[in-house]
Amino acid sequence: MKAIAFGFAMLLAGTAASQAADAWKEAEVNGTKIYTDANGMTLYTYDKDEAGKSNCYDKCATNWPPLKAAADAKDEGEWTVVKRTDGTAMWAYEGHPLYTFIKDKKAGDTTGDGVGDVWHIAKAD
Repeated sequence: MKAIAFGFAMLLAGTAASQAADAWKEAEVNGTKIYTDANGMTLYTYDKDEAGKSNCYDKCATNWPPLKAAADAKDEGEWTVVKRTDGTAMWAYEGHPLYTFIKDKKAGDTTGDGVGDVWHIAKAD
């Protein structure tokens, strides 16, 4: 019975890690390596955020949906979980919370880059 419980615990731990890795991926757009969500939509950072803290709520979050993290998601190196004031969680890369842009309609779109001089594509190192 202990072996079954241990196996189940390991399965759950593996599932949480898989969820985190499946939340984002690398892509190449116009010769630049960037990060996207699982559907290939470009991820952006917001200059008005603070390290590990999102300042994009209400209308901002409607236009720039946060990259959601599961409630049980755990930090993975440079990828960290940010708790939002509404109780949800989102992903951040190197402390920068990440968002998609409502006007990007298909994978590879980068129409949010430079909006208001405060939104920038999340580039892969």
